[in-house]
Amino acid sequence: MACDSPREPLLSGSSNPNPQMTPAGKDNGSIPCAESIFGNLHPSIKQVAIYLTIYLGLGTLSFYLVKDDITGKKTNNLLDALYFCVVTMTTVGYGDLVPNSAATKLLACLFVFSGMALVGLIVSKAADYLVEKQEILLVKAMHLRDKTGPTEILKEATTKKAKYKCLLTAGIIGVLMVAGTVFLCQVMKLGFIDAFYCVCSTVTTLGYGDKSFSTSGGRLFAVVWIMVSTIGLAQLFLYVAEVFTESRQRALVNWVLTRKMTTGDLEAADIDCDGHVG
Repeated sequence: MACDSPREPLLSGSSNPNPQMTPAGKDNGSIPCAESIFGNLHPSIKQVAIYLTIYLGLGTLSFYLVKDDITGKKTNNLLDALYFCVVTMTTVGYGDLVPNSAATKLLACLFVFSGMALVGLIVSKAADYLVEKQEILLVKAMHLRDKTGPTEILKEATTKKAKYKCLLTAGIIGVLMVAGTVFLCQVMKLGFIDAFYCVCSTVTTLGYGDKSFSTSGGRLFAVVWIMVSTIGLAQLFLYVAEVFTESRQRALVNWVLTRKMTTGDLEAADIDCDGHVG
């Protein structure tokens, strides 16, 4: 039976079909927003900045203290420590600086796993963000089915914001790759092919290590450029995924708008089991 046990709404906040009202008691035309079942999991720039600052601060200090146990092409001790921390966090790992003692190797292992965990946390929040968008869209469609025509709802579902963000991020990545290539050519004196090869292996975190930033100026540039370009590429993949989910969202809205009511739906709507829906 449909009323054997109490049921919770499929989506939190979706049990009240009444639209939001203005203080004057009139419908302001706004779309009711449901509280997500995932909570507020949007990637926050402030949170990311705090986590990143703590990670880089601890990493730079730790690798500076063990600078004598790190071998390779060295420039400035503090800059090298920060540079080593960044290439470890982003898993680029050129190999131009490497730990050379048991304790330093264990420390590097700790920081590479910590960096991967930090990136994983951000990606996890981003994935929840995509799921939450679909959830809110479904709630909007359910709430506005009787108030607004299908055209208006589909218009909101087919927003081009994700596409624009994707194109903008792709443009930024392109500019970063050009900037990195020019820098390596002009400052590091690499040939164009070698510079572009180094840029691609860095942005994708491949980091073969045969080409890297080996001067103080190069590493100072790399500290910022590596973080921005690798994180930017990950963000681009997120927006590409968001663009692809828009087609699924449109299909979801169409299903809500065209689905016929069944007796099973009426039984499920009778939450208090009194034989009436309302």
